[in-house]
Amino acid sequence: MFEVTIEETFAAGHALRNYRGKCENVHGHNYRCQVMLQGEQLDPIGLLVDFVEIKKAVHAVLDRLDHVWLNDLPPFDVLNPSAENMAKYIYDEVSQGLKTNPSGARVGYVRLWETDTASATYRP
Repeated sequence: MFEVTIEETFAAGHALRNYRGKCENVHGHNYRCQVMLQGEQLDPIGLLVDFVEIKKAVHAVLDRLDHVWLNDLPPFDVLNPSAENMAKYIYDEVSQGLKTNPSGARVGYVRLWETDTASATYRP
């Protein structure tokens, strides 16, 4: 099994609904997002997926989240914008964006850090 991983950052604000504590208040994070792709086969030149293509797919998602109020952005206008829910959202959206990948590589996981010491991971 081959794996390739990229990390990107974005900043956004949110408030957790029905939460009792500081995070129910308006606040923001400088998020760090790690996306790992995995697959059994390399393409004819020895790549699982071109890093340029991974970054395009990830930026297509993260650019929609960058410098926005997450609570107003679908699906987070209904779904709580927790790190866990955001990691799954990013996973689903990046997976959709890479569907035509000829090597058959798929997203293995998305890890999203809210701080340097706190992260949530989604893997199917």
